Amino acid sequence: MRVAVVGVTGMVGNVMLEVLKERNFPVTELIPVASEKSVGQKINFQGKEYTVIGLQQAVSLKPDIALFSAGGSVSLEWAPKFSQVGTTVVDNSSAWRMDTTKKLVIPEINADVLTKEDKIIANPNCSTIQMLIALAPLQKKYGIKRVVVSTYQSITGTGVKAVKQLENEYKGEKGDMAYHYQIHRNAIPHCDVFEDNGYTKEEMKLVRETKKILRDDSIAVTATAVRIPVVGGHSESINVELLNNFDLDEVRELFSKTSGLTLQDDISTNTYPMPLYAQGKDDVFVGRIRRDESQPNSLNMWVVSDNLRKGAATNTIQIAEYLVANNLL
Repeated sequence: MRVAVVGVTGMVGNVMLEVLKERNFPVTELIPVASEKSVGQKINFQGKEYTVIGLQQAVSLKPDIALFSAGGSVSLEWAPKFSQVGTTVVDNSSAWRMDTTKKLVIPEINADVLTKEDKIIANPNCSTIQMLIALAPLQKKYGIKRVVVSTYQSITGTGVKAVKQLENEYKGEKGDMAYHYQIHRNAIPHCDVFEDNGYTKEEMKLVRETKKILRDDSIAVTATAVRIPVVGGHSESINVELLNNFDLDEVRELFSKTSGLTLQDDISTNTYPMPLYAQGKDDVFVGRIRRDESQPNSLNMWVVSDNLRKGAATNTIQIAEYLVANNLL
């Protein structure tokens, strides 16, 4: 399996290498790819040193699979070039997610949509992935009418520049700003750019991607996305109105049996998900499960996940694993 990692020197690219190694993905040849400014850099993978190459050279090598985490503009230009030489691309940017000709996949939920003909496959937004891992079993058992979600998102979702900004502010030093405002000791209700309706792109991704992945345009979703000075992962407060009534113990049992989901829900021992403990883990964590007493058939829950892993690198590689296991390359 000849595997190209595009954007290998970035934050998600580095995690992709870790996850490939941890999950023993069958890499016979790694092709590390990055922008021109990073070409020539050396990286280590499984005890071997590799030299980073550019995109054109990578296309000429015709890898079996290319894992992209290099931004939307790069994906729009280069993913088709890889696919034209027979490479299957799994793209972590927003470039292809809402393209009606492309599949948007969370393996635990809808990997069954994939075929050999899918040469460019989209990885969902990090916030969408963790939310839907928790919502999918509820949809299957009870049906979903409406979702209200507020996100509390790690600065790692913005990238290295944001991490450096927080570090500088913590030390009282000046430096490049990833955000319009100070992030240290602050919460910024502004993730991505604003759309004409007053919502940010990040908020609208939660709306649009949910409908596509769960294959149900009738689900109403409204979102508020907030950036907070946290490194370990994204947190979400989710209120979901179901089509049918439920029993809380039954919901907990359902979650405990859901692949990729870990139940942490015991208020007697102060057990609930937190980004501090989600960091470096592949599962999504759910807790603070309680009935919404203000309206029928509704519940509240708190969902946390490492946005660089399940929210990006791990989900991408799980898609690749599914393709290999089902002979779809």
